[in-house]
Amino acid sequence: MMARIFDVVEYPNEMQEEIVHRFPEDTSGDFRIGSQVIVRESQNAVFYRDGKALDVFGPGRHTITTANIPLLVDFIGKAFGDRTPFTAEVFFVSMREFADQKWGTPQPILVRNPGMGLGVALLQGFGTYSYQVSDPQQFVTQIVGVTGTYSTKDIQARLRSMLLSKLSDLLGETTGVSTVPELISLVEEMGSAVRAKAQDDFKAIGLTLKSFYIENIKPSDKSAEELRAMGMLDMTTYTQLQAADAMRDAAQNPSGGAGLTAGIGAGMGIGDAIAGSLRKVGQPGEGGAEVPAIPDVMTPSEAATYLRVAEEDVVSAIEGGQLKAKKIGNAFRISKEALEEFLNS
Repeated sequence: MMARIFDVVEYPNEMQEEIVHRFPEDTSGDFRIGSQVIVRESQNAVFYRDGKALDVFGPGRHTITTANIPLLVDFIGKAFGDRTPFTAEVFFVSMREFADQKWGTPQPILVRNPGMGLGVALLQGFGTYSYQVSDPQQFVTQIVGVTGTYSTKDIQARLRSMLLSKLSDLLGETTGVSTVPELISLVEEMGSAVRAKAQDDFKAIGLTLKSFYIENIKPSDKSAEELRAMGMLDMTTYTQLQAADAMRDAAQNPSGGAGLTAGIGAGMGIGDAIAGSLRKVGQPGEGGAEVPAIPDVMTPSEAATYLRVAEEDVVSAIEGGQLKAKKIGNAFRISKEALEEFLNS
């Protein structure tokens, strides 16, 4: 049985969610000089043979000839009057803009928050973006390969990863000079900046990032336990956040010390402790210095230094009964076990 020869090649589909459709889908097709390729208004067609792109057709009706595909001369001899069948593939590429694509932060992004709160913030955000194929040959060659169909879902994870990487970089740069509340008011400017940052990465795979919108960005509502389980907090930072939670709870307790609320917020300053990246207790930090572990016995001043709060807040916790301590003369001494019990209570 002779193989079917395609005299007319077309893909009459609006390709709403489909970026590329290969013809035929499963194998190479049999074509010949004189075959017609019909390309819709919103399409381009990339002609391939033996893994090589031979030509790109824009919208319209095209007749396959050695004039518009010169490289066919290398594959087809003159012995059969240029009518001999040859195998090839046509990739129909949608040139429409794929709008309203969703993005979101699967995990919070850690940023500095100088002079406010804990000194750092964990931000989550979401929004939309749109893109368009700018170089169909490059996109098919680098991304699609021999796939029969390629949809927006197939490239979604890759594009989101590229965008979130640029957003994370931008947030790190922006929070170096702005607080988180100031940053949240700059969503339009940040959206434009992410688009500019990501443009080269999109271009490298034959795409153009048409838009990137941040609909909302806000502090994460995840707990310290969730963040630690996600691998975002080391033991030191986790313990510090526990201390902040414990002192906040104590401040809301009518029987708690009156001065506890002063330790929540600016006094914590965790941003200085994790400058650049989170570090673990006992491991070298910046300049080779180690992050100190909890001593067995501490003065209120030493406990305050570890907790990143004011000394009077620690004394208030002792006098209020939340933190156990031994009074020797006029001085308090706090054991490591008592501090750990306070943090876990």
